[in-house]
Amino acid sequence: MLEVDGLVRRFGEHTAVDGVSFRIAQGETYGLLGPNGAGKTTTINMIAGLLTPDAGEVRLLDEPLTGDRKSLIGLVPQDIALYPDLSAVENLEFFGRLQNLSGPRLKQRVAEVLEVVGLTDRGKDHIDTYSGGMKRRANIAVGLLHEPALLILDEPTVGVDPQSRNSILESVSALGGAGMAVLYTTHYMEEAQRLCDRVGIIDAGRLIAEGTPEELVAQLGEQATVRFRLNAAPDAQRAWAEVLRTMPDVAAVQESGDRVSVMTTHGPAFIAPAVTAAREAGVGVAGVEVTEPDLEAVFLHLTGKALRD
Repeated sequence: MLEVDGLVRRFGEHTAVDGVSFRIAQGETYGLLGPNGAGKTTTINMIAGLLTPDAGEVRLLDEPLTGDRKSLIGLVPQDIALYPDLSAVENLEFFGRLQNLSGPRLKQRVAEVLEVVGLTDRGKDHIDTYSGGMKRRANIAVGLLHEPALLILDEPTVGVDPQSRNSILESVSALGGAGMAVLYTTHYMEEAQRLCDRVGIIDAGRLIAEGTPEELVAQLGEQATVRFRLNAAPDAQRAWAEVLRTMPDVAAVQESGDRVSVMTTHGPAFIAPAVTAAREAGVGVAGVEVTEPDLEAVFLHLTGKALRD
């Protein structure tokens, strides 16, 4: 279906994407995950034909993605790309005409995509009366309108309420089941674990790991994540984190606000020496949580960052 081979993109002396390659099969949902600035958006823009790569190639359905073949892709951007003073139906009809749909076929597709995203009952209401989650669902409907072979969803659940988020996830899950290839980016690791058949982790412009969520988690072996919630001055917290990094069998230490996450094979046994070191550093520990290996732990281990950083 989609073949991405050796994509490179430079901006001046900065290489934003450096030899990224992956495949997405028909009916597969592929999660592209990475911290901010890792190269996700640049990669997506090259796949969608919005940026020209300095090297490498994108192929869709066994042919180079050039010219009219770009219409085989549906791109749903982070930003809402809808006219607020038009209804959902009017927006879809407008964008459908731009995609060479017309007449009965256009009306049929508008009705079908509104049903897919759960907005049939609100289709005639203006977009400016929609909640944030409903706007994002209407945004997805536009991307689906011309029945693309590949749908790219860039952070589709940012800023939405839990009910809308669940509705979006159910819609995306149904797309893969219907045979559509989906490229999905998110800052919510639980979404990737729930939706994605395979995941690629990108950092500093390079794809550093790829596999099913289960395969990636298995790479950690018996490592657990110990998360500490702290009461401490920033300097004391940083000093304590440096001490943790020197302890035996610590794979990674990540700081985020008043929380410190540690990957270690010691699991619960790590808590006592860590708390002792905290006391000596003048750091108060307000809470501790131990979790078994998951996709979030894989990401932390590989990049040294939490996904939302």
